[in-house]
Amino acid sequence: MAAYQQVFDPVGGSLGWSALFAALPLITLFVLLGGLRWKAWKASLVSLAVALAVAVLAYSMPVGQAALAASEGAAFGLFPILFIVLNALWIYKMTEITGWDAVLRRAFGSLSGDQRVQAVIIAFCFGALLEALAGFGTPVAVSSVMLMAVGMKPMKAAAVSLVANTAPVAFGAIAVPITTLGKITGMDAADLGAMVGRQTPLLALFVPLVLVFMVDGKRGVRQTWPVALVGGLAFAGAQFVSANYISYEIADIVAAFAGALAVVGILRVWQPKEVLTAQGPAPVVAGGSTATAESEAVLRRRQTGEGSALKAFAPYLIIVALFSVATAGPVKTWLEAHSGWKFAWPGLDVVNAKGEPLSSVTYNFNVFNAGGTVLLVAGLLTAVLYGIGVRRTTGAYADTVRQFRWTIVTVMAVLALAYVMNLSGQTVTLGLFLAQTGGAFALLSPVVGWLGVAVTGSDTSSNSLFGMLQVAAAEKTGISSYLLGAANTTGGVLGKMISPQNLAIAAAVVGLEGREGELFRKVVGWGLGMLVVVCALVYLQSTPVLDWMVVR
Repeated sequence: MAAYQQVFDPVGGSLGWSALFAALPLITLFVLLGGLRWKAWKASLVSLAVALAVAVLAYSMPVGQAALAASEGAAFGLFPILFIVLNALWIYKMTEITGWDAVLRRAFGSLSGDQRVQAVIIAFCFGALLEALAGFGTPVAVSSVMLMAVGMKPMKAAAVSLVANTAPVAFGAIAVPITTLGKITGMDAADLGAMVGRQTPLLALFVPLVLVFMVDGKRGVRQTWPVALVGGLAFAGAQFVSANYISYEIADIVAAFAGALAVVGILRVWQPKEVLTAQGPAPVVAGGSTATAESEAVLRRRQTGEGSALKAFAPYLIIVALFSVATAGPVKTWLEAHSGWKFAWPGLDVVNAKGEPLSSVTYNFNVFNAGGTVLLVAGLLTAVLYGIGVRRTTGAYADTVRQFRWTIVTVMAVLALAYVMNLSGQTVTLGLFLAQTGGAFALLSPVVGWLGVAVTGSDTSSNSLFGMLQVAAAEKTGISSYLLGAANTTGGVLGKMISPQNLAIAAAVVGLEGREGELFRKVVGWGLGMLVVVCALVYLQSTPVLDWMVVR
């Protein structure tokens, strides 16, 4: 099969005209999702077709090479990304069919009857743990349901969950967005994680204060700021330390527990003067169990929340314990040495403009040290702990796959689109064109990531689409590629709350289908305000004022 060498100005030798063609797949995705409101999987497939057409017709990429690029991207979407997501969702599904999810909600409610405090504990701390383990809309769905279960109104529960799902997103799903960015750009993922860990903690400081304001306005901030501040400080500090000095992959796990422990600790010595409780009966929680035959104990747990809080938390404690072991020095070294198979994607032969082979044509099937494998083991242990038989365990997995089948299609299509654009040279063309703004691009870099997540609903997908663009811009402007890569990731977390997928998930689980526009209006201002802060931070990090914060 004919090889392909990247050319970045294939249309008439003009970078401007080439950039116009290179932007067509993204414009298609934006218009179909944001303008015409197509379903994400349909928009992704059409946009992939446009990317293939541009690669073949405008960039003269051989048809076979373009197809192989798409196939490698789709495979990367399936493993390791979807392997993580499906296993994490499967674990939650097993807690649902056994009724232990209701016990978990009761345990959260017993920590404090104040809805403002519950917003910090459930949406911010526990939501961050769910983001760390699964991501891709899971924390929004689960947190919204839990907030409703403790008495919060549906619209407020959904909005609070969306805004809370910001600071942890960059390190979500065992830091898949950062790992993906490293894979696509060839940069060291640990250094990227450290750089992100010098940006997102700033958001974590303020998000809990925003949440209590959303729940109860100025009074909420005035009466509960100690809880919000302590929780935010603990979370931010733990996220920074873990990302820079321990492991970026478990940064959110460490931060979530640190934030929760700090909140529980301060509640032991301090309580708000007034308690904001639910008004009237708690709303009916959307959804339900997939179990067909339920024991009396399961029904009792689901109806009353009766049961051991420790056993309800057990699946998540198992996950944390397994990841702690898997990332420990000797074990991590052994797993990396026996991780599976790394091989050149069969038939894919692409070199850059200098004739050098690209690292992204190598596929790493690291099955033994993959985050999804750890979650798979944790799921099997959870099934044993809860006494779930083989049939119900496999049935729960099948239900999870069936429920998220279109998400699977979407993720694989978006990753295929990203690989086609990256390997054909389309993203580098866009980067070179935008880099003509010079040093001012540091201000635009987070906005690019924000737009990517706003459209695709995933920081992983945004990094896949725009990672090479950021690197190309960095090389052209002289700005650190690690700074701009991290900026794409950090800016992206603020697009999560307004992405059509997340809005649809949040609205659906609280029973507000069709009111996504109202939900959008409640959260968009917070997202834009925080985006301005991140843009200013990244710009200052690109100047002598804060360049000491940049990873060297």
